[in-house]
Amino acid sequence: MKERGEEMKFLEYAGIDAINSALVFETPECKVYGRVEPYSCKAAGADKKLYKQIEIKYDPSNSPPDSTDGPSSSFRNIISPFGPLDQPASRRTLFYLIGTLNASFPDYDFSDAKPEQFRKEPSVSMVVNSVNSTLLNHGNDRAVKELRIWDSIDNLIDFEDSDVYSYNPESDSDPNDEEGGGTLWSFNYFFFNRKLKRIIYFTMRGVSYGAPCEDGDEDDFSDLSDDDVGFASHRRKSYRYDDYVAGEMDMM
Repeated sequence: MKERGEEMKFLEYAGIDAINSALVFETPECKVYGRVEPYSCKAAGADKKLYKQIEIKYDPSNSPPDSTDGPSSSFRNIISPFGPLDQPASRRTLFYLIGTLNASFPDYDFSDAKPEQFRKEPSVSMVVNSVNSTLLNHGNDRAVKELRIWDSIDNLIDFEDSDVYSYNPESDSDPNDEEGGGTLWSFNYFFFNRKLKRIIYFTMRGVSYGAPCEDGDEDDFSDLSDDDVGFASHRRKSYRYDDYVAGEMDMM
């Protein structure tokens, strides 16, 4: 596999603002902030460092043949959610998911995210049903029934050829808990299509009404139109409305 950097670039999609607008709403119990965004990766130096870090850490060829304590020796036989980490394809998948998180949360560095913090979900349909249940249970049937968000996402990623991974960070490395706190529940899903070379990152969280705001981020969306909410939630990355991403990548 040729070493090169990857830089995430937002991929414009006509219906994304309406979807993201519908995924920011209030319930009697909490405020809900969700996001789906497309990204494209271009060759650049920004993520080359990340790629090298992952290769050094997990590629067994970086340890001497007889080494038992080299940087990669303990990972040679580990079966990660992506497959054995001594396989380039498995490490590449980890690289893409971490790269997506770095693009989604530009003020954070996920280089140390561990493979065990990710999980391969049993099927796309189970994830779709789980997200639908969350939306419907919180009174948001518009996103599912009117906007038909899954049709739009399927057009971008093609569910038939996609795997789904989830990300479950430790509390001390979860930006949702650091950026104002008050998170009651959350999910982070990556829809990954190797053939199309795309990743869709779909995430949502419920925040208690008593959660503090970030300093200098005291305003809210109360005076904005639906279109403005969609735009604001897209532009205001790494603040209390968080950075929920979907992505397209050129694979190495």
